[in-house]
Amino acid sequence: MTKHKKIIAIQGDPIHLINKKTDTTLLLALEAQRRSYKIYYYETKNLTFFKNKVYAFSQEVEFNENKKKFYSIKNSKIFDLSQASFVFMRQNPPFNMDYITATFILERISKKTKIINDPFAVRNIPEKLYSMEFLKFMPPTIFSNNMNEIKKFLNKHKKVVIKPTHGYGGKNIFLVNETTSKNKIIKYIKKQEHIMVQKFLPQIRRGDKRIFIIDGKVKGAIRRIPKKGSIVSNLGQGGKAVKTVLTKDEFSIAKKIASNLRKKRILFAGIDLISNYLTGDINVTSPTGLKNYKDLTGIDLAIDIWDCLERR
Repeated sequence: MTKHKKIIAIQGDPIHLINKKTDTTLLLALEAQRRSYKIYYYETKNLTFFKNKVYAFSQEVEFNENKKKFYSIKNSKIFDLSQASFVFMRQNPPFNMDYITATFILERISKKTKIINDPFAVRNIPEKLYSMEFLKFMPPTIFSNNMNEIKKFLNKHKKVVIKPTHGYGGKNIFLVNETTSKNKIIKYIKKQEHIMVQKFLPQIRRGDKRIFIIDGKVKGAIRRIPKKGSIVSNLGQGGKAVKTVLTKDEFSIAKKIASNLRKKRILFAGIDLISNYLTGDINVTSPTGLKNYKDLTGIDLAIDIWDCLERR
């Protein structure tokens, strides 16, 4: 890989949307600064491929978590991304054509510049659909947009959870039972297209576990507890993070998935388990939770990620 100056680029959502109290992107950026990297930040709308070069209208940013406005923009410029040591893809899903297009563009410089996570791998591991490789660890699950198939599945399991296949952050997830209006389900399918339908696990009331995978190793976890009356534990939907330890079975499941992800060139991922069941969420696009883990344990896994990157 070509030698670079100590520069990184972060491809993310609008920078003002970063939540300094919880955002993993900020944690990664702060550790980069401690290692003397200059940081350029850009959105996918400013990403360009022209004459075999990949560049972006970017802002040179400095982060300070102790200030109310936790970032300052030093300058703006057209930046050739092949000049960065690392590019972090940190924009949130949905995993739509904009996201996919960005992976194709960044792939053009992936032999010169390390992209985290690898754009080819991200494009071919569409999170919930990728979980089909691990059905033996999952509750009964169906992917479909056929109402008859979904209805048969519902009749068998009585209570199911429906999720957008390419959704994120616990959004648009609903509990459905035999009394749910058929029209309501049809409307949901039309809006979301193919959906994931899964047998409801009542254990979610006690929370799920977000497990952090770094370079094929299980590095830690947090338990996320839904707010009262909710079946969604995501922190962005009101869930609460608490300390946890993994059971032997949970660690075994996570280790198997971690090994598979490493073979696919995924450096950093988050997987979610409910009571020894994989829920189908294998987050490789923009894994979150490291700031919560640091707040609960004092362990900064951004250091582990950077140690791994700089060893390569």
